[in-house]
Amino acid sequence: MSASTQISITSASKRDWLRPLRYLVRVPLLAVHILIAPPLAIFVFSPLGAKFSVNGERLDHWATRWWSGALIRRFGFRIRRIGEPLPGATLFVANHVSWMDIELMHSQRMMSFVAKSEIARWPFVGWLATRAGTIYHQRGSTHSLASVTESVVAHLDVGGSAGVFPEGGTGPGNTVRTFHARIFQVAVDARTPVQPVALCYGKNGKMDLSVPFGAKESFFGNFLRVLGGPSLDAEVHFLEPFAIDGEGRREIAETARARIAAALGFE
Repeated sequence: MSASTQISITSASKRDWLRPLRYLVRVPLLAVHILIAPPLAIFVFSPLGAKFSVNGERLDHWATRWWSGALIRRFGFRIRRIGEPLPGATLFVANHVSWMDIELMHSQRMMSFVAKSEIARWPFVGWLATRAGTIYHQRGSTHSLASVTESVVAHLDVGGSAGVFPEGGTGPGNTVRTFHARIFQVAVDARTPVQPVALCYGKNGKMDLSVPFGAKESFFGNFLRVLGGPSLDAEVHFLEPFAIDGEGRREIAETARARIAAALGFE
């Protein structure tokens, strides 16, 4: 995306006559997709499932990527990946736009996420996120953050990867808010590289502000609104990674945020 990227806003006052038709097509497909999740998860996350692989990739990792990508497509999105995710132990750092962000990133690379504890209570999405190894953080709790840091460092030390949303919650989509620096302590402690990831929902590289949560909008309200919305692109930009080389966590946070903002054309 160029630095001149502009925001496209869907007009709420314009009647969308195709919305009922989209529901007619997407709801049955989504229902089938949801119904296959429990038996699929029971198998792939079982000891038996751990013995299988697909094209050299662990079955549970492959199944998570396939299921997550298909879920995003059920909402009418076309997934586009720009750049390549680093292999091995990596801290992936992304802007937070939607409840779909975890699934969008999971469609491209298996990783354990650090996410706000509220996600665990979201219908179905929370269940799936938990099965995929999400580590939950209680916002405002120092004890919770210490526990999360310890868990993530241990995961990175054994070659796993982790994804974080340093803004601390979903934003309005037209800016990248300040990154909380404390979560970057895991990269310092584990000495792992950081790869910024820019997420964009829209067309032609322009963020569509109909995707993020509206003011006081519930999860279910956003879920239904996006499900009936027009087809859009869901872009995952894996940006240039950087190694931890003596920088403090504040400097790391500012570098990651600046690269994401630049990729989205916000600065």
